[in-house]
Amino acid sequence: MNKLQIKTSKPEVIWKANTLLGEGTLWVPSQSSIFFVDIKKKKILIFNLKTNNKKIIKLDKEIGFLSHIKKNIFILGLKSELRVINLKTKKTLNSFKIEKDKPFNRLNDGKTDPAGRLWFGSMDNLERNIPNGSLYCLDKKLKLTKVDKKYIITNGPAFINEKNFYHTDSRKKNIYKIKVNSKLKLIEKKIFLKFNKKIGSPDGMTLDVKNNLWVCHYGGACITVYNSKGKKIHKIDLPAKNITNCTFGGVNNSELFITSAIKGLKTSDIKKYPLSGSLFKIKTNCKGKIFRPFKFKAASPLGLHRP
Repeated sequence: MNKLQIKTSKPEVIWKANTLLGEGTLWVPSQSSIFFVDIKKKKILIFNLKTNNKKIIKLDKEIGFLSHIKKNIFILGLKSELRVINLKTKKTLNSFKIEKDKPFNRLNDGKTDPAGRLWFGSMDNLERNIPNGSLYCLDKKLKLTKVDKKYIITNGPAFINEKNFYHTDSRKKNIYKIKVNSKLKLIEKKIFLKFNKKIGSPDGMTLDVKNNLWVCHYGGACITVYNSKGKKIHKIDLPAKNITNCTFGGVNNSELFITSAIKGLKTSDIKKYPLSGSLFKIKTNCKGKIFRPFKFKAASPLGLHRP
């Protein structure tokens, strides 16, 4: 039983980034930097915690997430493409098309699991109420597996271990607890939490080392923390309405970095939440789980093996 009482500081704005749809937080310790994206403005934003330097990289497509491979090499989850790129030289090293048969879809949230595999989801880019989204896993041999389907808006995932994780359908307001076997076949999927309209929709998530789940509330102006039994044990109020994504990083991996979005806000919302679109930092007395870089066998040909 987790007896630690979670303590968090007041949210600090570290970048008034004015993101239309901030997402995809990624802590890269070797660069002392927090990476995040603005999906609709087609940008990667980088904040160096040691120097406070800010950098923006513009792209040619909408971007849902990025994952670190090594040094300056990253894999990007773009509208309908996975792209391996050197962010320093801007050179594309490889590119794989995803869901060619669904031209109105785009990739959304993505994270690596403890084995270094890359998991990501897709969704209808017009945000229609149709279950066209799927959940995929890309392994170190670049084999792509469709693990689950019929999502409206995929978000998460957050990994307990290599076979158990949380994943969200934001439109359905459901957080699922999912179990797969060693061949990535879905064994169990059950609703872990269901949000009501008053608290917004579950968006990005992350886990601490005690397996407490930290959930962003899109439209709810907060992050809530749940233990493994689904009991709410902490709440963080934030000065932005649409809270989209979070990850641990910084000092001792105990600082929480949080993105937000301006998209869809009314004029009255912006007046009430003028810091919407900012990147926030919160100090905690917890440690986040470490995200492994995406791993693949360099000796193997960089060609995608489709399901």
